[in-house]
Amino acid sequence: MKITLLGTGGPRPDPNRMAAATLVTVGDDHLLFDAGRGVMVQLVRAGVPLDRIGPVFVTHHHFDHIGDLYDVMLNSWIAGRKVPLSIYGPPETGRIVEALTGRVYDKDIAWRSLGEPTFGGWKPIEVHDVVAGPVVDTGRWKVSAEVVRHGDGLGLPPAFLARWTCLGYRLEAEGKVVAISGDTVACDGLDRLATGADVLVQVCFLARSEIRGAHFERLAEHTLACADTVGRIAAKAGVKTLVLTHHRPRLDEADARARAEIAEDVARDFSGRIVLAHDLMEIEV
Repeated sequence: MKITLLGTGGPRPDPNRMAAATLVTVGDDHLLFDAGRGVMVQLVRAGVPLDRIGPVFVTHHHFDHIGDLYDVMLNSWIAGRKVPLSIYGPPETGRIVEALTGRVYDKDIAWRSLGEPTFGGWKPIEVHDVVAGPVVDTGRWKVSAEVVRHGDGLGLPPAFLARWTCLGYRLEAEGKVVAISGDTVACDGLDRLATGADVLVQVCFLARSEIRGAHFERLAEHTLACADTVGRIAAKAGVKTLVLTHHRPRLDEADARARAEIAEDVARDFSGRIVLAHDLMEIEV
């Protein structure tokens, strides 16, 4: 089993990092967690056959996590995908996919299906809206989901929060566990995902010293876990390797300083292996 960090950035354009996307390869299966900016280009750079991508697991519906979902659907087909592509995600994932295939890119799909018969006609997308619990079990690997907290305390209207579900995922294969936090702060769902994980791929947006002022204090409390908490999260869960991703974009010199500080901050609370993720990093599990 191998993890490839395809995108370790966030919503703001960053020349050093693409947006959120993590690939876990189990044998011949290439499981994709999120599909942010640049995901297909990164898959090509990583040497992954595009027609073999899938299933796709979406953590939530911020654009830095689903902005290139259309690209995954269309380019996996153009590259030769012959079977349906399964996509799993929070409620309303199906609505998003229907809009992309039925309203946004429907003419593109029809043009290529009818005008370029070598593609063999459109290969469908199978969407599954999921919440906490088992998601897929192939017998070779299984994925489960937990609801995590991403913005729940920001005072958003109840009608919006009723539609806002954010997930993390837990993959079990080959006697190992990989947990993908998604965007979250410390919460019970994250604890359950991470318990006993061989690898936890964890959002870590800021170093402790960067949590200054009302905006970033609020962010660290309610939106994105930072270096003041992620070490304790991993230690409590008994994680072996902690991979820190979804970093704040910074200038190169400032980025190097902040990354070093993040590692020091997290090491105060966590004695296991700490990995500061960068795009196209590969981790054997």
